[in-house]
Amino acid sequence: MFRVLASLAIAVLWTVSVHAQQPASRLDDIIKRSTLRVGMTGDYRPFTYYDKDNSKFQGFDVDMAEALGKALGVKVEFVKTAWPQLMKDFEADNFDIAMGGVSITLDRQKKGLFSAPIMREGKTPIARCADQGKYETIADIDKSGTRVIVNPGGTNERFAKANIKNAEIKVWNDNVTIFDEIAKGNADLMMTDASETRYQQKQHAGVLCAVHPEKPFDFSEKAYWLQRDVALKAFVDQWLHIATQDGSFRKIYATWFD
Repeated sequence: MFRVLASLAIAVLWTVSVHAQQPASRLDDIIKRSTLRVGMTGDYRPFTYYDKDNSKFQGFDVDMAEALGKALGVKVEFVKTAWPQLMKDFEADNFDIAMGGVSITLDRQKKGLFSAPIMREGKTPIARCADQGKYETIADIDKSGTRVIVNPGGTNERFAKANIKNAEIKVWNDNVTIFDEIAKGNADLMMTDASETRYQQKQHAGVLCAVHPEKPFDFSEKAYWLQRDVALKAFVDQWLHIATQDGSFRKIYATWFD
């Protein structure tokens, strides 16, 4: 009997010891420090835009980040990053979550976890309206003399380099003014996410036109890129589920996309 009790006592102590050694989840850490650190590039309207005049972020995913912070009961701290250094900043643990039009990729999946997708789309061209019919297919675009403009460091550049062999690829470092380059005639088109082409078409009404955004060249989804913590992912996924059901997601979406 003594041996049985002793064995049980050892087992209990071992269980307690193992439990004590287990690190707290990132979700616990976020709640404890009362801050959610959100990485954003600030150059991808309407998802995120950094206004240098007032040093503030604005956009769809900015509002979504604030809503997530409210659901967690913490304040939101926005961390400025850029597409070429997004992976490095993520690996350096500069933020808990990356938001702002982030596409799901397998390379990013290796480093962290993605939330449930918030949007389904793909790459499609945007060009001057007068040239809209010239760039229906990749073959139409990939011709000598065509100037394809692209912002560096993200999926747009990756898609262009994978598919364009004959046309010129022109790298433009400022994703905020890149569409003005097409409007001014300094480039012929850009291939980017359908949601962005629709938005920029509105911003350059009668000048730039999205080319078949309802039928993009490929398939992709946008989501929120989380540091690898299952508890945090579970919370974010549940928050998104509730937001889509109670109408709050649609309300924020309508503000920026409709």
